[in-house]
Formats: sequence, C-alpha cells, structure tokens
Amino acid sequence: MTQNVQRQRGLDHLKPYVPGKPVEEVKREYGLDDVIKLASNENPLGTSPKAVAAMREALARINVYPDGQSYDLRQALARRFDLPMETVTVGNGADGLIMELCMAFLDEESEVIVSASSFPVYDIYTYIMRAELVKTPLKDYGLDLEAMADAVTERTRVIFVCNPNNPTGTVVTADEVDRFMRRIPEHVLVVFDEAYYEFVDADDYPTTMDYVREGRQNVLILRTFSKVYGLAGIRLGYGIGHPDVLACLHQVKEPFAVNLLAQAAGLAALGDSAFLERTVTTNCVERHFLYGELERLGLFYVSSHTNFVMVEIGPQAGDVVEALLKAGVIVRPCGGYDLPDFVRVTIGERGQNERFVHSLARILGRSEQR
Repeated sequence: MTQNVQRQRGLDHLKPYVPGKPVEEVKREYGLDDVIKLASNENPLGTSPKAVAAMREALARINVYPDGQSYDLRQALARRFDLPMETVTVGNGADGLIMELCMAFLDEESEVIVSASSFPVYDIYTYIMRAELVKTPLKDYGLDLEAMADAVTERTRVIFVCNPNNPTGTVVTADEVDRFMRRIPEHVLVVFDEAYYEFVDADDYPTTMDYVREGRQNVLILRTFSKVYGLAGIRLGYGIGHPDVLACLHQVKEPFAVNLLAQAAGLAALGDSAFLERTVTTNCVERHFLYGELERLGLFYVSSHTNFVMVEIGPQAGDVVEALLKAGVIVRPCGGYDLPDFVRVTIGERGQNERFVHSLARILGRSEQR
C-alpha cells in the first residue's frame, strides 16, 4: 500500500492569490468581442516607449543568461535615489521580493503583522513559511499603525505596511510613520510596500528612504515598475534597505531572478520621465473625473492616492461584478479583501472610465443626468 504524499501544514490556511480575469477569458466565457479590463491596476497608456525599444534590442541577446546581479539596473536605481548600490536589490516583481524576505526571515516560531484588507500576497508567503499571521483592523479604511505597533511581541519578525494600501487606496502620513517607527524594536523588519508611491500627491506622505539613509537596519522599501511604467508583464520590482538585510534576500534568491528583457526595460524606463509624467497626470485627471461620476450616481468611494478607486456597491456587489463582466467591463471584487460590499476599479483612459460608469449606472438603474 502506498502512503499519500503529505503537504506542509502552512497550506492549511492558504488561499491562493486570484488575479483579475484576463480579457481573453472574459471574451470566451461571455461571447464578447470588446472587453476592457479595469481590475489589475495596469497602465492604460501602455508601456514606456523607451522600455519597448530596449526590449526589442535585447531580443538579439536572448540566447544568453542575464546578469545575475542586475548590476546596471541596480546602479541606475542607486543613482536615481542617491544611495549606495549595496542598498538596492531587484526581483521578479515586488511579489518575488516579498517571497524572498519571507524565506529569509520567517519560520514556525515567527509572527507577521499585517493589516486587514491589505495585499493578500503577504498572507500567502507567511503561511507558506508556517509563520503565524496577526491581523489588525482598518481605521477609516486605512492602516492603523498604532494597532500594529501594539501587536508586536518577541516573536514578531516582519510588519508589512502597504502605503498606499491596496485595495483601499489610503495612505498613512509621515507623522504616523515616525511615531510608529519609534515604537518598533530592532528585531522587527518593517516592510514599506510603496508600489503606488509615484501616484501619491500628498505633502504628508512619508519619505521612508530617510530611514535607509540614516542606516536603520530594520527597514525595507519595496517598489515596482509594473504600474507607472507599464511593465506589469515582465515582472520587475526593486527593494531598498540596509546591505545586511539585502544580503539575507540574496542568499535565498533564485538564480537569474530578473530576466534579460526585464533588466533592459527597467533601465530604459528609468530614463523615460516624459512617459512617467504623462501617466501620473492622466491618472490625476481621470481619478477626479471618476469621483464626479460616482458622486452623480450617489455612490460612496474611498479617496485614493493610487491608480484605482474602491467603490461601495452594497450587498449586491458580487452580482454587479458579474453584470459588468457580461457588459465587457472587468473590475475587481473586494470580497477577497474582506470588503464584500466594495469593488475596486482601475482608473483608465476617459473612454474606458465612461464605459464603466455608463455600464454601472445601467446595472444599478441610476440616472447619469448632470
């Protein structure tokens, strides 16, 4: 008799990450020809043209392995932020860096503190490493840093601070972060996930890079090329922290974690300030357009510092998401974030935003009259 293969205990609590439905899947499932995706916070303007050109050029070298150290890209990021290159690492998306840091710092004796209704990848890799997950409640749809600091114990190893938070779009301020950091002991690694920081227009947004410049050893900052540079498809993220922290990540990093095309694209994208500025400007204009339309529909939304808006639909949110799919509009239900009455909509171009609003108004039976 053969014995069944036993899975590890961390999988008992793990809910796999469910990405937004791909356009082609919705077309097949609903028999549609025209579908827009406003579910995954992708850049509606496409990709940095300089990055596309760099990838085309790099295709001629695709037969060779990439630089395992990503030297040129790390050097360019270090110059961008006026930091030593030893404080910069890159990964297979910010998700890849989250995986690395969980592998490097967590075990069965560890605790991880996250906020409720935040990025679920934190939960996934915590459970994979069999660590204990401690969740603190939201406060006004934002992270409650005081509650997170209160939850710290001797077993706490990592705290994830998603700022701006996904899916709520809220930020914690510089003063809140300073008070929080004064309470955090040195044995706890604070991870500031700033995937959407380029979209933030708030004078009181924290400059977390200062902690790295001061030499603080228990801070790691995560950012990504996926959003503002439109490079979600190649999976490229970067981290900034003390060299001793990054050395631990490098010990568990897979060989050639960042592929040749990603390195070329990232390097070129950093030099494309025009595309970055156009993306940020378009997002700001269209975010306020969406605000106005949602207000006309009488819908509550959470003010956002990102390229998405979380909208309260009510108990029928799941049915509305399904009806939007049938109309060829993909949005993100927030039930998986423990916010079942809400949906998250990516801010698109004007035509996409108008289509979302028109479809939503029709489904809800509400007037769009101005």
